[in-house]
Amino acid sequence: MHRFNSGGVEIAYETAGEGPPILLIHGFASTRRVNWWDTGWVKTLTGAGRRVITFDHRGHGASAKLYDSALYSAAAMAEDARRLLDHLEIPVADVMGYSMGARVAALLAINHPDRLRRVVLAGLASRLITGVGGSEAIAQALEAPSRAQVTDPGARGFRIFAEQTKSDLKALAACIRASRQKITPEELATIRVPVLVVAGEKDDVAGDVQTLVDAIPGAVGVTLPGRNHMNAVGDSGFKQAVLAFLA
Repeated sequence: MHRFNSGGVEIAYETAGEGPPILLIHGFASTRRVNWWDTGWVKTLTGAGRRVITFDHRGHGASAKLYDSALYSAAAMAEDARRLLDHLEIPVADVMGYSMGARVAALLAINHPDRLRRVVLAGLASRLITGVGGSEAIAQALEAPSRAQVTDPGARGFRIFAEQTKSDLKALAACIRASRQKITPEELATIRVPVLVVAGEKDDVAGDVQTLVDAIPGAVGVTLPGRNHMNAVGDSGFKQAVLAFLA
């Protein structure tokens, strides 16, 4: 593991393999390891001849923990990703984001199109436009003294996952209050790099794939049968679709 300074915030990252670079951006309450290494993505991509870059978002994993929600906009996290490419002296890379990471990847495509070759937006589809909702309930669940005091089923699921990933619950609460910004169809219409949208058929967090595909010029979409937000990320069909798209 390595670290670099992103505008005053220490960000932890790892690289593996050789070849054309791909930057992987993990989801909320996850880490680079949980989202990409434990699910076999790094092995799959390095086996396909790619240099894989993974990092922990601010407030997550081994990166700096911040407790001010104003420091957790998705745009700020997109700049962390862009600065990591700068730090590694990578002028252009493929990028894949999952869930919150897809929002960050979309903002990279909008704000820094010259730095991206192809983009995969996964685990977040129509709700990137319409909004996900529930942020305050999740924040309160993370701040609750114990899991037993969380009654909202969806928020309780995030609390359980955050505990499983050994996360800083206070930092995640600050993050979720700021990071779920919507991206307008007008902004998405400016994306000019090739985009693949992927989500599970039963993923209520992501929403439907086709709505996001229709909003991005030239985008293509894949819906994973029977998969939800948690079990889609390691799906073999997801991996096959991404390898075909990147090729």
